[in-house]
Amino acid sequence: MLINTMFTLVFPLFFDNQMSFLSVTLIVVGLFFATLLVLGVLKSYKLKKENDRLEALNNAAEEESEKPYRDFTEGHLYGGNHQEPKKG
Repeated sequence: MLINTMFTLVFPLFFDNQMSFLSVTLIVVGLFFATLLVLGVLKSYKLKKENDRLEALNNAAEEESEKPYRDFTEGHLYGGNHQEPKKG
């Protein structure tokens, strides 16, 4: 009832006939979906950029893991084969 009253009062103020109402509706719907499309493309671009960054980070980690093992317990904190500084 309220919607019917609204259309009978508001519709004639803005639109001359149904064709102009349909045109405006199609333009609004088209703009809405075009906005969604643009936002989707931007999001896809950002995700691709982040994926490339993460792949580079993963490749660097793989290269690090392929290096031969280096014993780190020879430092002075572990009481290993450390050398006394020469006095003199």
